[in-house]
Amino acid sequence: MKVLMINGSPDSKGCIATALNLAAEVLNSEGIETEIIHVGNKDIRGCIACLRCKQTGKCVFNDLVNETAPKLKEADGIIIGSPVYYGMPNGTVLSFMQRLFYSCGCDLHMKVGASVVSCRRGGNSAAFEIMNQFFGINGMPTVLSTYWNDVHGYKGEDVLADVEGVETIRNMATNMAFLIKSIQAGKDQFGKPDVRHTQFMNFIR
Repeated sequence: MKVLMINGSPDSKGCIATALNLAAEVLNSEGIETEIIHVGNKDIRGCIACLRCKQTGKCVFNDLVNETAPKLKEADGIIIGSPVYYGMPNGTVLSFMQRLFYSCGCDLHMKVGASVVSCRRGGNSAAFEIMNQFFGINGMPTVLSTYWNDVHGYKGEDVLADVEGVETIRNMATNMAFLIKSIQAGKDQFGKPDVRHTQFMNFIR
């Protein structure tokens, strides 16, 4: 079992990196492999709605998005981490996730998703809500904790002083491990849920 972790912060040793490493420690102790992909310092452009991915199975811009897509396909879960910018996630990670989720062409149904956000003072809950939209639209169970999955700080080491935040991230990772294992056990016993997505409306009437 494996969880893909997306660091959407420009700082490879910042608050999000600290939070993801905390989560990775717990997941690894539960026998789940983790891989952290640093996105926040990359030059990632947004989607241009060209729909080429529906013909070729990959994004027309051949960058980290296409490198990550096969890893997402094989993963059992994904954690997206972002700092808060103006009450929202980092624009780079949003562009990355929008292109990745739209172009990957893989079945995300019943993969487990979680978001982690960090800020100095405020904006966490708004950014957290935006990040979780990726999961709901794809039928992905979303992992919560004993509080929203957020930490506070200005530098990476500040996060460790946020003792409730540290506990929250660790509890999130514990819940994620449980969900991944439970979903796999459910698939083995009952099979995957049979859902259909055949209807598409643009509300012109």
